[in-house]
Amino acid sequence: MAGRLEGKVALVSGGASGIGAAHVRVFAREGAKVVAGDLQEELGEKVCEEVRAAGGEASFLRLDVTDASSWKHAVAETVRRYGKLTTLINNAGIFHAGGVETETEEGWAKMIAVNQTGVFLGMRMAMPELKKTGNAAIVNISSLYGLIGSPGNISYHATKGAVRIMSKSAALEYVGDGVRVNSVHPGQIRTPILANLTPEQDAAIKAAIPMGRMGEPEDIAHGSLYLCSDEASYVTGIELSIDAGWSAG
Repeated sequence: MAGRLEGKVALVSGGASGIGAAHVRVFAREGAKVVAGDLQEELGEKVCEEVRAAGGEASFLRLDVTDASSWKHAVAETVRRYGKLTTLINNAGIFHAGGVETETEEGWAKMIAVNQTGVFLGMRMAMPELKKTGNAAIVNISSLYGLIGSPGNISYHATKGAVRIMSKSAALEYVGDGVRVNSVHPGQIRTPILANLTPEQDAAIKAAIPMGRMGEPEDIAHGSLYLCSDEASYVTGIELSIDAGWSAG
């Protein structure tokens, strides 16, 4: 099926690399006009140039997800460029290891600011424009670690678990406004964030994957593609695990 997002306008946070960049490419290929928001300007511009060279429509803007004014500008600029906003992918995120006794207050605050507050601000600032369309969708990218626990990652679990339940709350709050909200929970995906894993964490994760291999960023983007398409018009408040069966055990 081609053109599954025809007529949609999507804003993707963290759109310059990894899972975010995959969303930009897949969504544009399916007919959406896409804005990639990120702090990595050179990478973001390159992704959008590749999309345009392939016949899609994508443009880059600088976005700091921890800053409400940056989000406000991103939403307004998206509407200025493409006339509306129908789709929000809250993808930007960071990871660092740290347990109950080893995580610092600074590390905790940074993880909360990007992974949790960034999602809240994205939904808050985008919602007025999304409601105007009467047929909008938000996908908040959480993690397998928003569903299950692991040792030594207390702040990451805290934020990703929060994204899961925030999504359900927003789904119920806006169910009557034509805005669907769902969360996606990736397992181990081949992205730059893996560089922050310790060798022990990386080995433990790989050993836990039932399919025996890592996923690709496009695997996650394809899940969001369904949730943001009109095929999912009856779907809100769910958590979609894309983890090679890991959470089934």
